[in-house]
Amino acid sequence: MSCLRPCRTLITAVTLLAVAIAAAAAPPIPVAPAALQVGQLKLRHCATPAPWCGTLERALDPTGVVGGKITIYFEYYPHTAAPAAAATLVATEGGPGFPATESREEYLGLFEPLRATHDVVIMDNRGTGRSAAIDCKPLQEATALTEANIGACGRSLGTSASLYGSALAGDDLAAVIDALGVGPIDLYGDSYGTYFAQIFALRHPARLRSLVLDGAYPLDGPDYPWYPHYAPAMREKFNRACERSPECAAIPGSSLDHIAPALKSLRERPFTAHVRTGEGELATFTANATQLAIVMFGSAPALASVREVDAAARAYVDGDHQPLLRLMAETLAGVDSREATHSILEYSAGLAAAVSCGDPPQIFDMALAPKERLVARDLAITRREASAPDTYAPFTIAEYRRMPLDYAFIDQCVQWPVPRTPPVAPVPVGEPYPEVPVLVVSGDLDNMTSMADGAAAAARFPRAHHVVLANGFHVNALPHSRSECGAQLVRRFIENLSTGDDSCAAEVPPVRLVPRFARTAAELAPAHAAPDNAAGEGSLRVVSATLLTSADVISRAVAHGAGGGVGLRGGAFTSVATAQGYRITLDEVRWTDDVAVSGVIDWAGRAGAVRGTLRVRAPQGANGTLEVEWTEGSAQPRASITGRLGSEAVAAESPAP
Repeated sequence: MSCLRPCRTLITAVTLLAVAIAAAAAPPIPVAPAALQVGQLKLRHCATPAPWCGTLERALDPTGVVGGKITIYFEYYPHTAAPAAAATLVATEGGPGFPATESREEYLGLFEPLRATHDVVIMDNRGTGRSAAIDCKPLQEATALTEANIGACGRSLGTSASLYGSALAGDDLAAVIDALGVGPIDLYGDSYGTYFAQIFALRHPARLRSLVLDGAYPLDGPDYPWYPHYAPAMREKFNRACERSPECAAIPGSSLDHIAPALKSLRERPFTAHVRTGEGELATFTANATQLAIVMFGSAPALASVREVDAAARAYVDGDHQPLLRLMAETLAGVDSREATHSILEYSAGLAAAVSCGDPPQIFDMALAPKERLVARDLAITRREASAPDTYAPFTIAEYRRMPLDYAFIDQCVQWPVPRTPPVAPVPVGEPYPEVPVLVVSGDLDNMTSMADGAAAAARFPRAHHVVLANGFHVNALPHSRSECGAQLVRRFIENLSTGDDSCAAEVPPVRLVPRFARTAAELAPAHAAPDNAAGEGSLRVVSATLLTSADVISRAVAHGAGGGVGLRGGAFTSVATAQGYRITLDEVRWTDDVAVSGVIDWAGRAGAVRGTLRVRAPQGANGTLEVEWTEGSAQPRASITGRLGSEAVAAESPAP
């Protein structure tokens, strides 16, 4: 019998007495404590998703030269099984400028299998998030970073400008650990977090049980201010991806050779472009060599840029500008670390400038006054252009310098004020690197923190193990990465102080590159006919266009998450997060001009099934519905396609797009 409102009323009346009797007999429900004492600190319930939060008041300047205090915020996640915790896991964020607690879901996802026996602490570094985030409005809200507004930010901080570096932030973490009584810790850092973590290791080795550096670069080294591994790793990224793609590898020359004609054209004929990103935002910019440099160095979106640059550059030379221009527009949005709201709780551009201009070495002496520094900068660049003009090849040093300041690096601090208070040196002079167990994880398609950078960082530690994930991008152990391998190795290392068998690092599937961009389906290779196929070659080319349309929207959903977007040549789609991936709804999405695709695609994650039911409108009445399916996570997955186009029954297979 179905039971709606009348039955519910009856059930309520009959059960009220039983409920009351049971309640009287049952033991009282325990009331959650309002506070939790951990070590010397009393923690409170959080306003965030964390169970417990705490603060620790610290001197802004431990030497006392500059007065004042700073409140350091952290979150505490107790282990979930008795008795005592085996150890405490600490995660620290990249940037600099991002607060670690805003990445809590990523870190808790990595640590989840260990949380029964391990406590977790996540701290916002001084100047970020809830630890007194620096608010330099010109940096936080301006259209773009400039040398002038970076300098103005530094001047606005006055005597405190040098008091937000990684060394003092590391000392804050040590103080939090001591106050909680939870050391020694297992410390995980990603991206800039690896820089911070190495400084912590040098300053507080006794507080470490182990160290994981995911996407690492060293603290110093030969030619360091020029970032000598940056461009070689960028070139290798595209060349490696092409070599591992059958269609791209079949084209004579390297990927950089394929891209070179487009670069030449952009140098000779720059123009103003008005383009919509994959999320539908309109961007206006000058399409030139520097915009291509931003795409190739910036890696944002990482998957789409590697998948598409080679084919987009070839299309550009053939007169089809849209694929490359879309990447340029998307990258301009992707390399801006500031959130759309410009909230300092999400990212502090002021802290990023304070750390970038206080910690790493520059191509000029930061002790010089800014006017003298400008002269020294120009002289250093003139000498570099004469001695090593290919430092950032295939781009000139001048083209490279026109990238956003926080990606080109070498100019961003030229107007930062001379520190009134000497900064604490990130690397203590003569301090040996500790013999703590260290795992360094690199991706061989990462040019931000390259394999060479990871190797240099690992070489400093006597007990370091360096693992390189084939086909891995920047940061490889967090849930957004391309493979579960990095997370497995990190968790095994934390538990056992050894990764054990790390052969999975060589098994991450290669990136499947776009074979070519096409304006019509007729330009594409047809899908392969299966035994039951009755469709002609024209329909099988429409199948190929449908598959490539599917892959295009999936790559945008993976890059941007839930939300809306637009097709390369028209139409729209929306993506909704599911338990494992995304459900993407397409509305007349056009990857080619002549094939419009609607329907639904379910993408079940990096090693899951992809299934789509797609309605297709195509030339010569080849309209119909196709069922497409493939499985992610293998080296060369195959897609199967069935359905009807016009009067023809389709049964086909193809390399997964």
